Amino acid sequence: MGAFQIFFFLLLSCYTLTTVIAQDETGFVSSIDPKFFKRRQNTSHFRFYWHDIVSGENATSIDIVSALPEYNTTTLFGEVKIIDNPLTLGSELSSKLIGRAQGIYASTSQTELNFLMIMNFVLFEGKYNGSTISILGRNDAYKKVRELPVIGGSGIFKFAKGYAEATTHFLDTKTGDATTEYNVYVTHYI
Repeated sequence: MGAFQIFFFLLLSCYTLTTVIAQDETGFVSSIDPKFFKRRQNTSHFRFYWHDIVSGENATSIDIVSALPEYNTTTLFGEVKIIDNPLTLGSELSSKLIGRAQGIYASTSQTELNFLMIMNFVLFEGKYNGSTISILGRNDAYKKVRELPVIGGSGIFKFAKGYAEATTHFLDTKTGDATTEYNVYVTHYI
């Protein structure tokens, strides 16, 4: 064994010993079975429509903090909405419901119309029933296609990563109701 190999072995031994001691001292930390990460990964593509209904008695997007006009009237800066929006297979609200988008979004710019999106796509169909895909990112409303990161998920999507492309399909400028096509690309273990 060379000096470098001995040094590396000692360093690895100290790290392993420190990890085991830390686990024993805390009582709430344990190792993950490395076989979990040796499972095959799959990348799935989901396409659905997100219906943001802000008007009427059956609104699915509700203001929890209204925009303050003294700061900015053109970008809705400061507005925060909580959502429970339908996700449908087709662009019509009456098409098959496959899940819901639950979370919040907030207008975060004083000069542009963009939103911080924090939401879970909760899926209802087939083997994905009960699984979620978590999104957190910036949605620049004036771009034709917006990219938002997938930061994780639950169920089938544990340790998920990827991105979502959002494209406005329909916007009613009078009511504010909108339909957005989402194409979500998710890498996950199977």
